[in-house]
Amino acid sequence: MSVKTHKHLVKGRNGNIKLVLTEDVLHLGQRGEQVEVKPGYARNYLIPRGLGAAPTAHNLRLLEQYRQRLVQALEAKKADLRSLADQINRLSGIAIEAKATPEGHLYGSVGSVEVVAGLRAKGMVVEEAMVKLEVPIKETGLFAVKINLGYEIETELKVAVVPVMERR
Repeated sequence: MSVKTHKHLVKGRNGNIKLVLTEDVLHLGQRGEQVEVKPGYARNYLIPRGLGAAPTAHNLRLLEQYRQRLVQALEAKKADLRSLADQINRLSGIAIEAKATPEGHLYGSVGSVEVVAGLRAKGMVVEEAMVKLEVPIKETGLFAVKINLGYEIETELKVAVVPVMERR
């Protein structure tokens, strides 16, 4: 029976072992970070499960390529969100029909779910958490709704709440 020796592992300060994380590890770090851990944790848990690797020149090069891909993906996502914000700004607004009294008070309320449904009807994909309503809309009228798309990209949408026309 052969015993594996880990002579290729780099020791850091205090006798700990330096590793590059290949996956996110709870309470330790994110993928791509270089961390120092106890030798037993590295040998018995991180390395056998493929969660960490020795910081060799090859692994550090792969890490740098991974970081560059992350930056490019982030920039592409920001560009997509900016174009979505421009599309929302170009909209004149959306109309949402709701049952209301003759005085204009709604029987229910219009919330972020209805605003998202109205945007999806126009072909724009927005998540419910992105719609920032301070309070649900409970009256008919024209309202300005803020939409936070993330990465500090915000826009405003005009929402017209109109009473449902009854058919007889």
